[in-house]
Amino acid sequence: MAERPGRKPRKPYTAQVVRTERLTPHMQRVVLGGEGLADFAADTCTDHYVKLLFGPAGVTYPEPFDLERVRAEFPREQWPVTRTYTVRAWDPEHRELTLDFVIHGDEGLAGPWATRARPGDTLRFTGPGGAYAPDPGADWHLLAGDESALPAIARALETLPGGAPAHAFVEVAGPEEEQKIDSEVEVVWLHRGNRPVGQALIEAVRALEFPEGRPHAFVHGEAAFVKELRRMLRVELQIPREDLSVSGYWRLGHNEDGWQASKREWNARIEAEQETGDAAAA
Repeated sequence: MAERPGRKPRKPYTAQVVRTERLTPHMQRVVLGGEGLADFAADTCTDHYVKLLFGPAGVTYPEPFDLERVRAEFPREQWPVTRTYTVRAWDPEHRELTLDFVIHGDEGLAGPWATRARPGDTLRFTGPGGAYAPDPGADWHLLAGDESALPAIARALETLPGGAPAHAFVEVAGPEEEQKIDSEVEVVWLHRGNRPVGQALIEAVRALEFPEGRPHAFVHGEAAFVKELRRMLRVELQIPREDLSVSGYWRLGHNEDGWQASKREWNARIEAEQETGDAAAA
């Protein structure tokens, strides 16, 4: 995707695979390192993300790699394809970046790459972006998401101070996909089975007896259930927008290219619908 007019291009980083680990049957961890991460930092948001760059097969780019030069000199079909992944962990002392990938066999682009990755393999990416970290001034925290949001939810839970009230719901395919998270918050693992993605999350959040006080909510994952929970939080419960981090990471039936192309319009439409709901509720 071309950079939007007026946006300052982000410097691409080049890293090497240090090690890999299969966390669950459908979650692969890749740890990146190397001198190319000397200027990298990801320590202000718990939903920091990077955009991985995958070049088409058979295409070689000039070194040193310059994304703007590639976009200026190569035909569009030879530009790198981007895939967005949350920073699961960043270790500045050892200069190691940890990314977790949801695996669906040979489906997709980044997942198969992560499955095949071996120490020494090179990966380029830009970033980090990010906008959310648990608000220490909130009275309690709500975190809800599917597998795609699990790295960000886990990172947020691990940064919460001891005793911070929080309710965390994570939907995964089944019990084999649960992970250990270094937090005293008890995660409610919801097993999807053959149900639609997000249905269990909607039911669980709707069944929650919301504590008193101001919540700070993080709800991310498949766009349809995110839309439903955003309506509940914004329209039904009248939680202010500034106390919510709610967004669709992906959408059924769309790859990332298709979803990112339509995401802004989707969000604008949902916001308009919910503004109408706000006015009706007033």
